[in-house]
Amino acid sequence: MNQSFEQLGITASLVAGLKQAGITAPTGVQQRVIPPVLQGKDVIGQSATGTGKTLAYLLPLFQKLDLTKREMQAIILTPTHELAIQIQRQIELLAENSGLPVTSSPVIGNVNITRQIEKLREKPHIIVGSGGRILELIQKKKITSQTIKTIILDEADRLLDDQNLDGVKAVIKTTLRDRQMLLFSATITPVAMEKAKPLLREPEVIRVTEPEAVSPRIEHMYFLTAQRDKLETLRKLVRGIPVEQALVFVNSGDNIDRLVDKLNYIGLKTAGIHGGSVKTDRKMALDGFRSGKIQLLVASDVAARGLDIPGIEYVFNLNLPEDPRVYLHRVGRTGRAGKKGTAISLADRKELAFLGKYEKTLKIEIAAKQVTRGRIVNIHQANPASDRRSAE
Repeated sequence: MNQSFEQLGITASLVAGLKQAGITAPTGVQQRVIPPVLQGKDVIGQSATGTGKTLAYLLPLFQKLDLTKREMQAIILTPTHELAIQIQRQIELLAENSGLPVTSSPVIGNVNITRQIEKLREKPHIIVGSGGRILELIQKKKITSQTIKTIILDEADRLLDDQNLDGVKAVIKTTLRDRQMLLFSATITPVAMEKAKPLLREPEVIRVTEPEAVSPRIEHMYFLTAQRDKLETLRKLVRGIPVEQALVFVNSGDNIDRLVDKLNYIGLKTAGIHGGSVKTDRKMALDGFRSGKIQLLVASDVAARGLDIPGIEYVFNLNLPEDPRVYLHRVGRTGRAGKKGTAISLADRKELAFLGKYEKTLKIEIAAKQVTRGRIVNIHQANPASDRRSAE
């Protein structure tokens, strides 16, 4: 039975804030997670990418904060800077829309530590960031961990791997024993579950399997192209189809600014969004895209979370994700509201194996295409999947 946010125990101000953002009904993971978090239980939550896990923990967290106190009360740990900045934006948006005076500060590595210390003097309610830098600032006594009542691990499977586990444990050990622990991820492996157990007290394990289906209105195709030729192939396709507007997905936000410069140089009006984008730059890019001034919007998966732009006809994958669910989330930006859409992947030979995985998992067909004399044509071969199988 579907419940409303009010029935889940969410306050009127937060519900009003959600409505302002166009969110009127909770997702499956939100329905399952919010009640036990409000009850103070430790929770391990697993749900697919794009199902609303961030709000599943932010809504009850906002409600549990003591806003009469100017002190640090929650830490949200993330494995990447991009994700930290994205969560920070969602906190700011929820606070603004709900009218609640919730304050937060991102604390990530490779950023001027002096500025971060200055922000921490304001005693934000929520700290979002990487374990290494947060631990450093706890040790410098710039973060008062004794007042922390909630610790959240977002993308917990990565935070519990061999590279991050020691840092995460060190942060947790500085806090008091009666803290609440919340772990969320798209996948929780048995190994991650074993590593998580010593950190939690009788956790409620919630696994939400929501139906994943690709819209039948989306046509899927791929072009085999060497990595060095991908931008030229993209240019030919955009000009040849022609494409008025499209989303272009890449696997990492690290080089988006450089990529945007290259695409603009070859005559394609392009803007980009990534986890490191400042708020004004992101708004300018999205406004330009929505108004039609920008032809291509380049985005990483993390930066595109929560992005909803109607009328997108084309989605390009400049790099292919390993996880079929990420592919599903990307291409789901087109083919909406009864309209047709096209998902185009530019794959080198190393990436061909991913295409077969998408077809098998998502039960779709991805047609092999090529550009001939300025036209897109089918590649005729006895077994179109043979190249992909040989690459596996």
